[in-house]
Amino acid sequence: MRPNPISLETAKILSEKLNVPIEQIMHMPQHILLQKLTEVANQEDEKKDKE
Repeated sequence: MRPNPISLETAKILSEKLNVPIEQIMHMPQHILLQKLTEVANQEDEKKDKE
């Protein structure tokens, strides 16, 4: 499997948001990465709605 075509800076940001190592971000299948990003975005939306 090829590494994801994202920059190192993007991988660092995603790593912090998802609490996973950068290496795992780079080699995570794209559909799983997108699913996890969607979950994080939904959680942030819920936090904003509660405020």
